[in-house]
Amino acid sequence: MLNVVKRVLAQEAEALKNISVHPPKGLEEALDILWKCKGRVVVSGVGKSALIGQKMVATFNSTGTPSLFIHAADALHGDLGAIGQTDVIVLLSKSGDTDELKALVPILQAMDISIIAITCAEGSFLARQSNAAIILHMEEEADPNNLAPTVSTLLQLAIGDALAIALLEERGFTKEHFAKFHPGGNLGKQLYTRVEELMHTMLIPFSHAGDPLAKVINDISAGKLGATAILTENQRVAGLITDGDLRRLLLRQDIDLKKISAEDIMTSSPKTVRQDAMAIEAFNLMRKHSITQLPVVNADHKYVGIIHIHDLLREGFC
Repeated sequence: MLNVVKRVLAQEAEALKNISVHPPKGLEEALDILWKCKGRVVVSGVGKSALIGQKMVATFNSTGTPSLFIHAADALHGDLGAIGQTDVIVLLSKSGDTDELKALVPILQAMDISIIAITCAEGSFLARQSNAAIILHMEEEADPNNLAPTVSTLLQLAIGDALAIALLEERGFTKEHFAKFHPGGNLGKQLYTRVEELMHTMLIPFSHAGDPLAKVINDISAGKLGATAILTENQRVAGLITDGDLRRLLLRQDIDLKKISAEDIMTSSPKTVRQDAMAIEAFNLMRKHSITQLPVVNADHKYVGIIHIHDLLREGFC
């Protein structure tokens, strides 16, 4: 079975290599139609091609090309109403002679809808009747009976991706545009999440410069964030004491712990971040300086919270 897997992968890789070296006939015409489309790219097919079509639509939509999937059978039973005059339709079919598509094409032509075919059969009905036909040349499917859609659907999938990315690059689609359509993904979070959405604001730990060591330890423990901010009288951050500072202090043999106050061990003028800053800015600051907590300040530079590296990692920042 392992040998069969290797053979199938090699066969599919060779098919992809062939269409990359020798671009399919009709590709330029199809790209021209897609680029000039003023509406949506509607994709349709039946069977395995329909499944590939759904993925193609998802890729188009996420990369800035408005798209819609309609199953060819459903199109013949009312879903044609979803297709507008400015839309373009892409029909997927290995044989190009599927009954549903043969019934659908004349209706689309009567509606004056531009048709792009993606098929493996150059002389098929679908190829002849479309405005542009992308012909995917392949030797045979990967199964020994040359029946199960494998190589053919892989080529459909690859062409769909290629069309979407070609349109993306021509349009100048950036990662900011991509994030707009993926607000729940890691990139969207990095570009749109602000510090104030993730920072801790309830019972945030703070101490003052003259506080004894015992109170500082209590403040850090109560806050459960591994640090306490040292504040001035006007609530600005003068310093920061972390768990690490306490551990290093306890390892010293030359000091009287009873005489230690917060100002003796705090990091003066620590790194801070504005609450309205993007969360990725806080993450990059922590990573650059190898720290795990940042005091958060408002526009008046007053202490309003703490953001911890774990808050950012939990949201997918990495």
